[in-house]
Amino acid sequence: MSNLQQFLELFNPHPGNHYMQVTTVVDETTHLLYDLMQNKDGEFSLVLYGNTDANLQKLSNAKVKYVDDFTKPYKALPRSNDAIVLKDIFYQHKNKAMILKTAYTSLANTAEIIIMEKKGLLDINDTKEMLEKFEFRASNHIDLIDGYDLVIAKKMHMWGNGL
Repeated sequence: MSNLQQFLELFNPHPGNHYMQVTTVVDETTHLLYDLMQNKDGEFSLVLYGNTDANLQKLSNAKVKYVDDFTKPYKALPRSNDAIVLKDIFYQHKNKAMILKTAYTSLANTAEIIIMEKKGLLDINDTKEMLEKFEFRASNHIDLIDGYDLVIAKKMHMWGNGL
């Protein structure tokens, strides 16, 4: 993957922030986010769908959870995350509404959600509309990483669901 430094510039963590990646595979983005949070005295959580044999040795301080079924949501406490990256999972998941509802509930106010999928899998306009339906605002499509579409949106304080 190229342009990973630009990917990191999407984030501005502060000490004590919590970031989560929900994915099917541990890759460069996982390690970059983990290192970013370690350098900022933050917390990194990883949710792996269907991949129980991932090499997690370099992620020793990460909180790791496994989900074996693409119909089930991941679990996270309300307002426990300052950013969530859904990578290579949104398109595959059988219940996208449940994933977005879980993300909304688990994000702090003004926190961001990033959906990353291989180019051509997402219908960008439908994804933005779905994000809007679940009370995420200011959604944008960003062509930043070769081979991937990124859609980023923000949970706004006192809008919509208000949680």
